[in-house]
Amino acid sequence: MKFVHITGLILMTTTTMIMALTTTIRRHVVHQHHPILRRVPNYHHGRRRIVHFSTLSDSDTEISSSTADDDGIDGVGSVSSDSSNSQSTKPSTNKSSKSRRRQPKQSSPPPHPSTFHPSTYSPRPFFHFEIIHQSTKSLARVGRIHTPHGIIDTPGYVAVATNGALKGVDFRDADVGGVNSKGVMSDHDGQQLVFSNTYHLLLQPGTEVVEGAGGLHKFMNRRDRPLITDSGGFQVFSLAYGSVHEELSTGGELKRASTKGNRKTSHANGGSPTTSSPPPVKVTEEGVVFRSYRDGRKFLLTPESTVQAQKSFGADIIIPLDELPPYHIDPKALGDSVERTHRWEARSLNEHLKNVKEQAMYCVIHGGLSRELRKKSMDYLTSLPFDGYAIGGSLGKDGGELMELLEWMMPLLNENVVEGGDSNDDGNDDDDNTAPTVPVDRRSKPRHLLGIADEPSILGAVKNGIDTMDSCYPTRIARHGTLLTRKGKIHIKSGKHSKEYGVPIDEECGCSTCQRYDRAYLWHLFKAKEPVFMQLAAIHNIHYMNDLMARQRQLILEDKL
Repeated sequence: MKFVHITGLILMTTTTMIMALTTTIRRHVVHQHHPILRRVPNYHHGRRRIVHFSTLSDSDTEISSSTADDDGIDGVGSVSSDSSNSQSTKPSTNKSSKSRRRQPKQSSPPPHPSTFHPSTYSPRPFFHFEIIHQSTKSLARVGRIHTPHGIIDTPGYVAVATNGALKGVDFRDADVGGVNSKGVMSDHDGQQLVFSNTYHLLLQPGTEVVEGAGGLHKFMNRRDRPLITDSGGFQVFSLAYGSVHEELSTGGELKRASTKGNRKTSHANGGSPTTSSPPPVKVTEEGVVFRSYRDGRKFLLTPESTVQAQKSFGADIIIPLDELPPYHIDPKALGDSVERTHRWEARSLNEHLKNVKEQAMYCVIHGGLSRELRKKSMDYLTSLPFDGYAIGGSLGKDGGELMELLEWMMPLLNENVVEGGDSNDDGNDDDDNTAPTVPVDRRSKPRHLLGIADEPSILGAVKNGIDTMDSCYPTRIARHGTLLTRKGKIHIKSGKHSKEYGVPIDEECGCSTCQRYDRAYLWHLFKAKEPVFMQLAAIHNIHYMNDLMARQRQLILEDKL
C-alpha cells in the first residue's frame, strides 16, 4: 500500500509538471506570434498583480492599480488566457528592486515636424476640404469634405453610433431627407457623417469580426456614407475620472474617492461604497491599461494599437490616441498631459502613415482652458501632416466657458503659418519643437468639435468656424421624451399633448415621424412605454439636427451669420 501511495504521488507530480511546462510553451508561442502581444515584451501573468511595465516615471500617472485576480493584459483585439492556465507569479518584494522599477525617467520632447517626410504633407487625392463660402460677418463658413464614401456638407451635425448603430434608429431612416407638410423637400440629404467608438467596438465584437466583414461600412451595411472613429481614449479615461457631469459636479473627487481602498461608489444605493473593485486605469508613456467593463479582461491601448484597430474598421476619418485630463487638474499635471498627448499623437500619426489605406487622420488639440497650453498644442499639432483638426480635452464647465475658449482659439486656426516661423511670424523661432517646418494654411483643413453638439453650442460653434461636431444628445433626449422643434423643446410626457390630434411634432419638419403621427399618439406611446416611441422620437430629432445645420449653411451663404 505504501509503495502504491508513493507511486501515485510521483505520477501526480509528473503530470502537474508536464501541464505547467505545456502552458509555458503555449504562452511563449502566443507571445512570439500574436500581432499585438509580441510588441509588449515585459508582460507577466500574476494572480495578485500585473507587473507590466519595467519602469514607471514620475510623469506617469497610476490612476488605479490592480490587486485582484488577473488573467493578463490583452492587446487590442486579443483574447486573454483562461485563468485555469495562468501561472501564479508574485511580484518581488525586494525594496531595492521595486525602487529600481520606479526610477523616474526624463520624458523626451515630441518629435520635430522635420522628422516627417515632406511627401506626407502633400494633399491626399482621396480626401480634401473645399471651402464654398466664407461669411463676411463671422468665422462661419460653408464647405464640403470629400471622402472615399461620400461628401460631408459643412457645417454639419455628426450622429453618434457608439456600437456601430444609432440608438433606436435604422440607418435607412436616418440617412434620408424628407418632405414637410407643405410638400417642400428638405435642404439636406439625411445623416451624412456618423461617429463610432473604437473602445466599445474593441470589446464587442472585436477587430477580427469587423475586419472579417470587410470593415465597418460593410458590417453596418452603410457603404455609401462616411464614417469617423475615435481612438477609444475618451471612454478609457472616463473610467478613471467619471463622466464629464460627474467630474464637474464633484470637483473631481468622485472617482478618487471611489478608488480609495479598492472600493467604488454606487449610485444605486445613494452613493455608499460597495466592495466591488472599480475598473483600473493606468497611464504610462507606453499607453493606457484598462479593464473591460464587459468581462473584466485587461487591455493595453497604445498609440500604435488604436491606429491598427481603426485600420481594421476602415473609417474615412480616424483619431489618434490622446490623454483626456479632467477639468479639475493641477496646471503642471495638465502641462505634462499635453506633452504626453503630443508624443502619443505623433506616434499615432507615424503608425497611420505606414499604410494610409485612404483614411484621413485628424489631430486633437488639447490644453484645457489654458490659453498658453492650447496655443502650444495648436502650434505643434498643426505643423504635423494631419488632415484635419479636432478640438478636444476639457472644454469648460458650461457653455459660457466653451464659447469663451472658441472665440479666443478659432481665429488662430484661421492664420497661415510660414515656414520656419511661429504663428505670429515675429521671426522668433522657438526651440521647443513647436515651430513648423513647412507652410501651413490652417484655414484649408476641416475642424471638428469633439463630443458637443447640443443646439445652443452648435449655434455658437458654427459662428466661430467649426465645421463638424458630434454628440449623442439628440438621440439621448429622445429616449426620455424630449423632442426638438423650431419653437423650442417639447416634453411629450406632458398631459397637454394627450389631445393634440393631427398636430405633428413640428409642422415644418419633413421627417417620417412628423408625416405620419401626431403628438397625441406619441404621448400615448411614451406613457405606455412602447419601444417604438424611441425609434420615432430619435428619427425626428436626428432629422431636426440636419435641418438645423442646413438652415445654418443657408444663413452663412447669405452672409447673415
